[in-house]
Amino acid sequence: MNDSAAAPAAAPLLETPLHRWHAAHGGRMVDFAGWSMPVQYASIVDEHLATRSAVGLFDVSHMGRLAVTGPAALDWLESLLSRKVAGIVPGQFRYTLVTTDAPSPPGGKALSILDDALVSRDADAADGTPRMGLVVNASNRSAVVAWLRARLPASGVELVDQTTSTAMIAVQGPEAVGVVADLCPAADGARIRGLGNYRGTTATVLGHQAHVSRTGYTGEDGVEVTVAAAAAEEVWEAILALSQPLGGSACGLGARDTLRLEAGMPLYGHELHVASDPFALGLGLAINLDARTFPGAGALVAMRAGRPARVRVGLDLGSKRSAREGNPVFAAGSGGREVGFVTSGSFAPTLGHAVAMAMIDADAAAEGSLLEIAIRDARQPARVVPLPFYRRPAGGGGAQTG
Repeated sequence: MNDSAAAPAAAPLLETPLHRWHAAHGGRMVDFAGWSMPVQYASIVDEHLATRSAVGLFDVSHMGRLAVTGPAALDWLESLLSRKVAGIVPGQFRYTLVTTDAPSPPGGKALSILDDALVSRDADAADGTPRMGLVVNASNRSAVVAWLRARLPASGVELVDQTTSTAMIAVQGPEAVGVVADLCPAADGARIRGLGNYRGTTATVLGHQAHVSRTGYTGEDGVEVTVAAAAAEEVWEAILALSQPLGGSACGLGARDTLRLEAGMPLYGHELHVASDPFALGLGLAINLDARTFPGAGALVAMRAGRPARVRVGLDLGSKRSAREGNPVFAAGSGGREVGFVTSGSFAPTLGHAVAMAMIDADAAAEGSLLEIAIRDARQPARVVPLPFYRRPAGGGGAQTG
C-alpha cells in the first residue's frame, strides 16, 4: 500500500511579454519571484558597464503595476501609504512604503512593511477624477494587491492590476533619454527630454501609446517605458537598435543588481524586510508622519524618536573578493566582536573592487571604521564608507528609485 501523497506540481513560471525574445537571444533564464527572467545574456560586467557608459535595456515587466482610479483614489492612498500623497500633481512620482499595523514577527513592534513602492499621479480624467498608479516589487505584488483590495471602500475607488496586460522597459544610462525621445514625435520627444526627476508623461513611442517616467534603479539617468503587452517586443527591439551603435546592450537582472548596489539602493528581501526599522536604513524620506495617520504610523513615530541598535552602512573591501548576504561582520583585530552582517555584496565593475552594504552596530558604524567580514574560512578587511558608492557625473537629469 502506498500511503504517500503525490507532491503538488510546481506552478509554471510567469512570463513577461518579452520572454520569447530573451530566450531567442541567449538570455540565461532563472526563476525570479515566480517569473522566468534573464539574469544575463553574456557578461554581467559588460552589461553593467554598457549601462554606465551608454544604454542598458532591462525588462522589468515582472514589477507590479497597479492603476487606482476614481473620485476618492487620492484620499484613499493618502490614508494607506507612508509617504504623503495629498498634494501630488499630475506627472509626479514619490517613493513610499506600504506598511501595516500588524506586529511582525508576532510580539514585535506594531509595524509590518509589506513593500516599498512608487506612487504616481497620471493625467487626471477629463472630468478631473484623479488617476493614480503604484509600482510594487514582483515578490510582494500578490500580498500588496490582496491587502489593498481588502481595504477598498464601497465606492469611489477602483483598483486594477495591469501587470500582465502591460510591459515595462527600463532604459538606463547617459544616452537613454535621447534614445527613447528619438522614437517619438518631436513634441513628445522634447517633453521626455525635459522631464525632471520623478516625473512622467504620456507619449507615442514608435506609434504606440506609452507612459514614460524619469525613474530607474541603477544610479544612472534614464527612463522607464510602459506599453501594452502586444507592443513590447517591437518597442524593445527599436530601442535596442538605436542603443547598440552607442555601445548599449540588453541587460539582465544580474547587472541590475550590481548597478543598484553601487548606487546604494536598498532591495526588499535584502536590506529591507517586513520587520525593518526604515530609519535605521536611511529611508526616512519615504515617511511623512506629521499630521497624518496610516497603518503603522504609531510604530514609526516611536522608531523615529529612538536610536536604532544597528544602521545600514557601506563597506569598501579594497579587493575583488566579494562578500555575500549573511556574511558576519566583526570589529577588526584578534578577538573582535561580531558587530553585524552583510545584506548585499558584489564586485563593483565601475569601481574595480568589491563593496557591500551591511547592518552594523551603531557604535561601530562611524565612517572610516575598520571591520572584517568572514568570507568562507577567512577574514576580509573592510572599511566603512558613505553611501552611495557611486554617483553619476554631475549635470545629468533623472532619478533613482528603490
